[in-house]
Amino acid sequence: MPLYNKASFVRKSLESVFNQTNHDWELVIVDDGSTDGSGQVALQCIDEYKASNETVCPVTFISQSNAGVGAARNHGAWISSGEFLCFLDADDWWDKSFLEEMAAFIPRFPDAGLYASNYIYYKPGKTHVAVRCDTGYINYPEVYLSNSAMPVWTGAVAVPRGVYDEFHGFPEGVKLGEDFLLWFRIALHHPFAFYDKPLAYYNNDVPVRLRATRNLHDPKYHMLFNLDPLVGEMTGSCVSPESKQTWTRLLDRLRINGLIDYWLDSRFHEVAAIELEKVDWTRFSDHERDEYEKSVLWLKAKRQFMSLAAAVRQSIIKLFVKR
Repeated sequence: MPLYNKASFVRKSLESVFNQTNHDWELVIVDDGSTDGSGQVALQCIDEYKASNETVCPVTFISQSNAGVGAARNHGAWISSGEFLCFLDADDWWDKSFLEEMAAFIPRFPDAGLYASNYIYYKPGKTHVAVRCDTGYINYPEVYLSNSAMPVWTGAVAVPRGVYDEFHGFPEGVKLGEDFLLWFRIALHHPFAFYDKPLAYYNNDVPVRLRATRNLHDPKYHMLFNLDPLVGEMTGSCVSPESKQTWTRLLDRLRINGLIDYWLDSRFHEVAAIELEKVDWTRFSDHERDEYEKSVLWLKAKRQFMSLAAAVRQSIIKLFVKR
């Protein structure tokens, strides 16, 4: 569990681990330089867990200078001892049977290099099951393209340690999409197994200032500006030409959807334009292409209006929807 400035959320995340029906686990919490007292909240939760249970699973708490979520996860993974690695951010939580059901699911698909369960996208007024996909081995890029959500979300996976070590863990220094970069590399070489039962909760009800996905990072820290090495690895792998086309379409889709804010920002417009030149636009609709051909001022105004409308709608929902 990487922990960075999530004092208001970490208790719920930790309790979802402590309340697991499977009691054969080890938890490593890595406080990645929090400044809001998150570490103290976590330590108090640990003390309460140990005091209220006669038999407890091993829990380790470590602190480090802020190095990013990838480095925090890697630090925790490397000092842990489990055969499988699961990751839970400090503002998300698990169903109480997550570990038990994943442990039963894994032997059914022994050749997988990654196991993922379905999950709940949580936001008042918008809460829903995230992925539409049957249980079994999956074609990762095809499932990603056919859904509006990630088929493999980091808070709902179990990764064999040998596979994790094979790819040296999460890329460090990338602040947004570091998990996708790792899953991409694993999927080029190993099958993925998906369990169509939601067993984890992706909390999207977090203030914007605490969410990496809602901030414009320096491009060198964003996965969409770090795809070329993956394309090179895909080209040199044994992936079939048809599968490579699917992967390429997925990467293009992610560029189109993810670069609009960078393209509209004068600081990053040129570097975003370079990435967008790599898109094969013939694979996409005129509407998607036209968005990037409209007036920058018009698009900025449109997005600001949509953002304001969404904020107002969410405020109204929170007045009436019980948390």
